[in-house]
Amino acid sequence: MRSDHDVLLVIDVQNDFCPGGNLAVPGGDEVVPVINRLAREFHHVVLTQDWHPVEHSSFASRHHRKAPFDTVDMHYGPQTLWPDHCIQDTHGAAFHRDLDIPQAQLIIRKGFRHGIDSYSAFFENDRTTPTGLGGYLRERGIRKVVCAGLAFDYCVRFSAEDANQLGFETEVIAAACRAIDLAGSADAARRSFAERGIVLA
Repeated sequence: MRSDHDVLLVIDVQNDFCPGGNLAVPGGDEVVPVINRLAREFHHVVLTQDWHPVEHSSFASRHHRKAPFDTVDMHYGPQTLWPDHCIQDTHGAAFHRDLDIPQAQLIIRKGFRHGIDSYSAFFENDRTTPTGLGGYLRERGIRKVVCAGLAFDYCVRFSAEDANQLGFETEVIAAACRAIDLAGSADAARRSFAERGIVLA
């Protein structure tokens, strides 16, 4: 078993990010058995869930003459536009049916504010609005955050970077992640981890 001061952070293992979903990450469902095995090593597990309202501002469908994966300027900075995905209380937003972590102690829902997207489990994309996860982990005596899930180069990357910035020892389990890889984003994530001292295991 891992230390009682470690937490496994399972990020966005949802139907829309798996094959057949509206924003499928290549091989996204392959992480499920890996994460299920990994979770058995942890006393503490937290899940995150992308949870968008209908017509969320990050959806390309809400922007005239824009397509998925275009970039626009929002009030908080550049924002990649996505296909409509993980809409609240839909099949696409549900966790993958084979995800089996009954001991998970918390689900953090993110991206539920209409006007701002949220990649990180800790902060929304304005980089200042917290989800509350940092305080929760500190109060639980957590010192190390181990990240797994989807997608490696977006929500996993931002979550790991923020955990590191908040002072937690941070590790990302490569075999338990898959990447979208837009314009070299997976390599950019690896470089960022190396520069910040985030362990890519």
